[in-house]
Amino acid sequence: MSPPRPPEGGARGWIIPIGGGEEKVHNPVILERFVEICGGKGSKVVVIPTASRLEDTGPRYASIFRELGACEVEVMDYDTRRDADEMGRSESLREADGVFLTGGNQMRLATGIGGTNAARAIRELNARGGHVAGTSAGASFLSEHMIAFGDDNRRPQAGSVTLAPGLGLTNRVVIDQHFTQRGRLGRLLTALAFNPFLIGMGLDEDTAAFIGPDKTVEVVGSGTLTVVDTSGLTFSSMDQAGPSDPVSLLGVVLHVLIQGATFNLHTREASSGALAQGKR
Repeated sequence: MSPPRPPEGGARGWIIPIGGGEEKVHNPVILERFVEICGGKGSKVVVIPTASRLEDTGPRYASIFRELGACEVEVMDYDTRRDADEMGRSESLREADGVFLTGGNQMRLATGIGGTNAARAIRELNARGGHVAGTSAGASFLSEHMIAFGDDNRRPQAGSVTLAPGLGLTNRVVIDQHFTQRGRLGRLLTALAFNPFLIGMGLDEDTAAFIGPDKTVEVVGSGTLTVVDTSGLTFSSMDQAGPSDPVSLLGVVLHVLIQGATFNLHTREASSGALAQGKR
């Protein structure tokens, strides 16, 4: 499932995975930046709390986005696939400037929304220039290849990750969240061992990757973005490994980026970006 094409002469909107646990009160730089990109005071934002089982998740984010200046905020909780397939309920998504997917369980998003009219409306919105953000489980769901389940390992292990189809806004990356806090380098490496074409993005809590229309990733937040590039892989033992076996990977490149740093998904080049400029 490839990302839908933008209209001729148009540009795709921003894709914004967040590692979870983003600051919501004292200095909500990530959520504030999202609202700003959506248009600030004139923006319409749709919150989808389907991944969460907590009843107050959607209203809480709606209140935050209103406080940050969004003009109109609507909560759309799809409890069933039938809800997500109702054409009338997709109209708000088509009219939105931005969509925000909350945390919870990414499989609730994949099984409840994947392939429905709601999913198609979000994909079309992003292709037309609308912006889509997701935190925690919502971040994992944004890409075509999604980590559905996995063990929190520091080493790659063949049976430690289960992949599933995601929303498909990008087919270039696989995203993991709560990355440093839960020691997930091993499971991200395992996911990449299944498909070395992908770029691994491991997001710490209170950290976001703002993926622009030009495929440049900018880091925003207090933690780190770990980028794992396997394009130069020279050897992998994945084809020989049993479910509990460790996996050997040679030629892996790893970058650790903090706020202001960038990574180009086309050239696969990392830059200290605004961070270096600030030190001059």
